[in-house]
Order: sequence, then structure tokens, then C-alpha cells
Amino acid sequence: MKLKLLILLMVLVQAVGGLFFISDIAMSVMGIERQPIDWQIREFMEIGAAVALLIGLLMSGVLLAQSQARLVRAEAQLRRASSAFMEVLESHFAQWGLTPAERDVAFFVLKGFSTAEVAAFRRTSEGTVKAQTNAIYRKAGVSGRGQLMSVFIDDLLADDLRNGRSPAPREDVD
Repeated sequence: MKLKLLILLMVLVQAVGGLFFISDIAMSVMGIERQPIDWQIREFMEIGAAVALLIGLLMSGVLLAQSQARLVRAEAQLRRASSAFMEVLESHFAQWGLTPAERDVAFFVLKGFSTAEVAAFRRTSEGTVKAQTNAIYRKAGVSGRGQLMSVFIDDLLADDLRNGRSPAPREDVD
């Protein structure tokens, strides 16, 4: 909420400053008569508009730096999550006693590839992939892809809770 308010304020400040200068130039070009005002008041108005644009520029820089910092943190979290997921995969694959071929098939299945796609990747028949998939499900004690995936998701969530972290709340982006 703070970020949205800051962005709105930044846009408003820049708009006011920009409109002042644009309207002044447009009125001069179109020959529109203006009420004469004291030159000192006009100078203060121009200084105020210029300061508003500089504040908008400064706020843009701050927001950009914050966005960059958030991006760096998100990328680091993604690397940690990816690493943790691979550790969980390897741990379960070893615990279940999967063969190297079954490990490959399980990895492709977890990535969401179809039996035909896995067979094409591995240059084997769909029947072989189906047999390996059934062996994986039997060794893992699950009945299908969804349950297989849930084993890993449950482990990752449980690991987060063990480390004192709760699943991150979703930030609204609208």
C-alpha cells in the first residue's frame, strides 16, 4: 500500500510540474493572453514547478533502487528454493531406490511432461516409460502424478515451517 501511494504521489508531483511548464509554453505559442502577475511570484511558481520535477526524479530513483533490491532478493530466494527442491528430489529418489532411468523419468514427470514427451526425450517407447512410471509410483507409495508432486511440495512446506518460515504471502500486483 505504501508503494502504491508513493508511486501515485510521484506521478502527481511530476504531472503538476510538467503541466505548469507545458501550459506556459502552449499559451505563449497560441498567443493566449494571460493576466500579468508580479515577476517575483512567477519566479517562485517556476522554481516550485522545477523542484516538483526534481522531487519526482528523486522519487523515481528511490523506487527504482527499491525495485532492484526486491528483484535481487527474489532471485536469491528462487535459487534457494530451486536448490532445496533438488535436494528433496535426490533424497526421495535415493530413499525409494530409483534406478538412474527411473530418476530421469520421475524428473520429467514432475516437470509435467506427458508420457509421449518423456519417451521422446529418452529415446524409448511409451510402454517403457509407463512401466518405469508405475515402478516409481509403487516405490514412492503413491497412485499418480498429483500425489507424487504433493510428496515434494509437502516436504518443501514442512521444511519452511521447520526453519521458522511460513509460506510467503502473495503480493498484489494490480
